Amino acid sequence: MNTAGPPLIEFRGASYTYRRGEEGEIPAVRGVDLRIERGEFIAVVGSNGSGKSTLAKMMNALLVPTEGEVIVDGKSAADDDKVWDIRRTVGMVFQNPDNQLVSTTVEEEVAFGLENLGVPTEEMHEAIDRVLAEIGLGEVRHREPHNLSGGQKQRVAIAAVLAMQPECIVMDEATSMLDPRGRIDVMDTVKHLCREHNLAVVFITHFMEEALEADRVVVFSEGTIVADGTSSSVFGDGIDLNAVGLDVPVVTALARGLNERGYAVDRTITGLDDLVEAVCQLRSKT
Repeated sequence: MNTAGPPLIEFRGASYTYRRGEEGEIPAVRGVDLRIERGEFIAVVGSNGSGKSTLAKMMNALLVPTEGEVIVDGKSAADDDKVWDIRRTVGMVFQNPDNQLVSTTVEEEVAFGLENLGVPTEEMHEAIDRVLAEIGLGEVRHREPHNLSGGQKQRVAIAAVLAMQPECIVMDEATSMLDPRGRIDVMDTVKHLCREHNLAVVFITHFMEEALEADRVVVFSEGTIVADGTSSSVFGDGIDLNAVGLDVPVVTALARGLNERGYAVDRTITGLDDLVEAVCQLRSKT
């Protein structure tokens, strides 16, 4: 993570209200202040209707704040002349890959955005080869995306965004429709991108175990940030997650259960290896 200089994305008192000024208006995001640094892997968690998907869409100017500002790489999301620059900086991967894939082969899907950017043919082929190899899709490059598994489809969507060389990828519930194997594949891809490319990733999820993988966890509730910190601080005893409609990760729930039954186990444990070590230490003392 690179914290030198200004943040890549900054929310300054940003709010968004659907049907603003009309009967039945819906405040979805309320006065949010948030900084996202280059190379940061940040998870945003919240219950259904908390506003986290609205927050995600504000990051690449799909939605423009009704109040306050969102600044992306020094550019205001409210500046119509900067919208496409912002969308090249911040790519989006959505919940249902079938709604994002438009081409007849994997290779053509990755090429689609590059063609729209006017990338020369030779450079385009090099970019496609590089991205497909990196995401592990080289063997399926000539297959139809809609015949792939759910995890493969999402990796195609990630590859298509990655080919355009963004500085940040926002993934809005991108694993919610996948089986456990597909979720693991996507998470491995995300961690690789952060580690090898210094790419910022904003991962919107309702799976607490996925949030544990992030450098930082932001908890969203009723359009506001109610917690922001490391996974151990957020999933420890600092906030009652049940009060905002969330559960603690299974590992932490087990650690708390053991602690409450009188065993000397740290109730803020978030890692499986740490829990196993704590249990082994208990056994060695008996």
